[in-house]
Amino acid sequence: MTEALLDAMEAAVRGTDPGDVWRFSSYKQFMRKANELVEMTEALEHIEAPIDRYNLDAVPESTSTIAMVQQELFDSVRANLSILRAYLQNRVHPKAERISEIADFLEVSLRRAVLQKPEREKEVQDVVELLLIGRGLEKGLHYDREIGRVKVSAKEVIPDFVLLQLATAIEIKLIKETSVLGRTIDEINADIQAYGRKYDVLVFVVYDVGGAVRDGAEFRRDLEATDGVRVLVLKH
Repeated sequence: MTEALLDAMEAAVRGTDPGDVWRFSSYKQFMRKANELVEMTEALEHIEAPIDRYNLDAVPESTSTIAMVQQELFDSVRANLSILRAYLQNRVHPKAERISEIADFLEVSLRRAVLQKPEREKEVQDVVELLLIGRGLEKGLHYDREIGRVKVSAKEVIPDFVLLQLATAIEIKLIKETSVLGRTIDEINADIQAYGRKYDVLVFVVYDVGGAVRDGAEFRRDLEATDGVRVLVLKH
């Protein structure tokens, strides 16, 4: 919407005679829309950028200003929206990319890093933590382990890992035999409902040592139908 508003401002100026000194007279309309976009953004998170909020009651109408002031006000809105656009780009796109990069990294690296057939989920968790550290993530700053309790009804659940700056939870599931496949799927579905209350993205690492998951794509399909869920199926 920020992009659209900037495009609209450009079109408003471009569609008029360059010699028309009053072509910036729509400044107050764009101020109002800019305020709305700032409010919508702040409803999601606090904006840590030098972005102005306009006191529209103190802004004169176009009939009470000269052309030079109208252009100054118009340009201030355009600059303000450009800052907002840059801020949103840096907050949204890199965040999604970093999450995807970490998930891709685990999918490629985890199997090679597990040297012996694991008997417990903790063994896989330990390898995941070593991989996160090796990637340059610092415990307590970039990630943490077994914190971030989420209360569901009368009990609390705790994800194996949380990526603190990315609002992401990572959960490890070890499948040793076919008989636990259905139970594992039920656990993942329950975790999606629970962790989804607190975290934007959920990454499930399903480590299959018994050959229970015959079709990884089929296993993932229904689980990943929920927005923000990614399932990695790795076979030992």
